[in-house]
Amino acid sequence: MWRGGAGALLPGWGVLPTGGPRRRPLSCDAASQAGSNYPRCWNCGGPWGPGRDDRFFCPQCRALQAPDPTRDYFSLMDCNRSFRVDTAKLQHRYQQLQRLVHPDFFSQRSQTEKDFSEKHSTLVNDAYKTLLAPLSRGLYLLKLHGIEIPERTDYEMDRQFLMEIMEINEKLAEAESEAAMKEIESIVKAKQKEFTDNLSSAFEQGDFEEAKEILTKMRYFSNIEEKIKLKKIPL
Repeated sequence: MWRGGAGALLPGWGVLPTGGPRRRPLSCDAASQAGSNYPRCWNCGGPWGPGRDDRFFCPQCRALQAPDPTRDYFSLMDCNRSFRVDTAKLQHRYQQLQRLVHPDFFSQRSQTEKDFSEKHSTLVNDAYKTLLAPLSRGLYLLKLHGIEIPERTDYEMDRQFLMEIMEINEKLAEAESEAAMKEIESIVKAKQKEFTDNLSSAFEQGDFEEAKEILTKMRYFSNIEEKIKLKKIPL
């Protein structure tokens, strides 16, 4: 009579090598609980969640799902959570996502998916614009570290810096020629480049207080940039 041995067959398990670990089979309840940590698809009820590779569509029925509230802009745009961002890669990701979730592609789908596509598209637009510009990117990255800079705050700016801002604003107010405007633009552009480089270093070193001060200064020069744009608009 055969009594078993190497490669013994056990019901429901197949071949069990001699001396191999004797694992307990996963019960039906445990198997169902394995997917219970994921939210359910609104359409088919199948498990779906942030842990899956595809965060937009249900893997079972392919219905578009609601935006993942746990996902930040860097994750959404497939960027490292860093101040240094590859803008070409960012633009490519933006175009890729809009081809995936833009409302134009859901005109014949259910109202729920139409609503979700609007939310996704808006979120992608916001993420792209935020991460594209150094100022908004820096403010967002600082916010992810629990630090926010209130609007209209001088953040204890030194007198010398405030005097510099006043002088540039005065020059802008008095500028009447294209050459004068270009000179001011050149000054502002150079300052913003200097701030951006310093800000990148501050984030790399984890010096958030320094980053906060630089970003506040960048806001002042950003306001001047807006004034320049307005002055260029013909009355």
